[in-house]
Amino acid sequence: MNGVVIPREQAFANARHILDSARARRDHDRAAGRLAPEVELILRRLERQQAPAVEHRAAA
Repeated sequence: MNGVVIPREQAFANARHILDSARARRDHDRAAGRLAPEVELILRRLERQQAPAVEHRAAA
């Protein structure tokens, strides 16, 4: 196995870039109203669940 090895930091940077791109695409679709109603409901539910955790961390 003499394949090319990607350094860990580069692998994480690549994954972060792909995730950020997917989130941006989702946010653009959401702002334009192109998400299915059930997907919008899931996103709102997730946002409500995460809101107290974010507020708790900000207060600390």
